[in-house]
Amino acid sequence: MALYASSTFYKTSNLSLFFSAKTISVEKRRVRGRRDGMVVQNQLVSFEEGELERPSWTGETPLSRLVRTLISFKPLYSILKLGARRVLIRTAEKANIPWRKMTREILESQVYEEIDSIQDLSIVDPGYYLKPFHAYDEGNLSWLAAAEAEAATMSMLKRAIPYASSLEEANQILRGNWLQAIEQHHLQYSGGSMIKDILDVGCSVGVSTRFLADKFPEAKTTGLDLSPYFLAVAQYKEKERTPRKNPITWVHANGENTSLPSKSFDIVSLAFVLHECPRRAIIGLVQEAFRLLRPGGIIALTDNSPKSKILQELSPVLFTLMKSTEPFLDEYYLTDLEETMRGIGFANIRTILTDPRHRTVLGTVPQ
Repeated sequence: MALYASSTFYKTSNLSLFFSAKTISVEKRRVRGRRDGMVVQNQLVSFEEGELERPSWTGETPLSRLVRTLISFKPLYSILKLGARRVLIRTAEKANIPWRKMTREILESQVYEEIDSIQDLSIVDPGYYLKPFHAYDEGNLSWLAAAEAEAATMSMLKRAIPYASSLEEANQILRGNWLQAIEQHHLQYSGGSMIKDILDVGCSVGVSTRFLADKFPEAKTTGLDLSPYFLAVAQYKEKERTPRKNPITWVHANGENTSLPSKSFDIVSLAFVLHECPRRAIIGLVQEAFRLLRPGGIIALTDNSPKSKILQELSPVLFTLMKSTEPFLDEYYLTDLEETMRGIGFANIRTILTDPRHRTVLGTVPQ
């Protein structure tokens, strides 16, 4: 399910991070002036929060209800869905991301041979997962969605960090801050314990999983997703790269009920997953993460930030297009993640704006 990434890895040693509850600042050398979503002072970038608790186009506001009414009109919905897809592809092409070439290479490969070794035929997909989203009628349950996932992720990365001069620089901001936030939280709250086992829930085609495995190479990393098509692509692409000391394990399962052993992981990450889920599934995913984590283990929830200045100021065209492909976006924005985590038992809860659009919410299982 996870989006917004790239397969290019980087070293975080070139980034100097300054965390606070309101902003995260990153030392950058080639940035000047004011840009969308950030203020630059003395080469120091601070991501800005908006003035609202959440965007006015979410929840039960008049604007949100108007957008829902428009989307419910099927002929208009079909147009919006196609428009959202075109925005993604156009963004990719402007950024020299070879969307069609990448998709064709997957669809014409031997990826289909991977699914038999991954798919668990006993799994019953929850109803919310069968709804159309991301402009696909089958959601994530199709080869086309799986084949386009990485190009779509790159496109969204460029939209999230439009001022970056390259995908690598955009990753340094988006993925660099996310991984650094996890590492800092572990150092501060996990009592010096080793990171031995990592679970990436909603791993999609494995982009976020590879980032975690590269960042923590001594750990055993598992990528878990409900889509066997996405997992087949993840496994196929991983086989194409240099073998790891600790190979990634791919698991077809429901993140709300994984059937994995309790207290078996040190980090459970959900990267760009929760905005695709109804509230009941968000609660189930967080509860399952609590069960799976060892004492001192960390949950890392990375997703759209309701307080993002950029998201609060999206144009009507863009937020209407986005809501047309994300059926549970309102439920996500209306869910208090911090309070949900606290009620389930997590401690040391901290929220960081890790790029202009996204937050990382972290917590630990009490020791």
